[in-house]
Amino acid sequence: MTDDELKVALREAAYLEGDFVLRSGRRSRYYLDKYRFETRPDILAALGDRIAAAVAEHDAGAVRLAGPELGAVALAAAGSLASGLPFVIVRKAAKDYGTSNRLEGAYGDGDRVCLVEDVVTSGRALLDAVEALRNAGLVVETAVCVVDREEGGEEALAAKSVRLCPIFRASEVLEAVKTPAKPHG
Repeated sequence: MTDDELKVALREAAYLEGDFVLRSGRRSRYYLDKYRFETRPDILAALGDRIAAAVAEHDAGAVRLAGPELGAVALAAAGSLASGLPFVIVRKAAKDYGTSNRLEGAYGDGDRVCLVEDVVTSGRALLDAVEALRNAGLVVETAVCVVDREEGGEEALAAKSVRLCPIFRASEVLEAVKTPAKPHG
């Protein structure tokens, strides 16, 4: 799947119009429903390849990926399969049973991880994950997201020394249109 085809696929699968309240609390006339693209094997496989390539390009020293629950777990798994890097899951809060872990999966103190996220607006969810990972002794300097809504997330992450590397910006996805097939002859 080319980048242009992937942008169109993301838009066709996930773009909704209406009046939406985003996780950041902001209102928006559109919503990119991550579950509508993360649950499609064709799109998820293409995103896994893009995530692996972005990690190799922007955070080559990473020894594992990290995905905040719930939305980024499928993406982290797809990126893991494509890159060969193991991943950890960052819970919203430590569970109160079993191991009581906030991070799930094996890791070592000082491991360099690249965060994976679906759609970034304000960056608050990623900042929470960065704090949890750093508190566990992991090094986080890069986050790869599928779509940056271009609403301040990149700057908020930069303030905490994390570079956001979007696969696409929202403006690119919103402008994506399917090109008609060329007639033969």
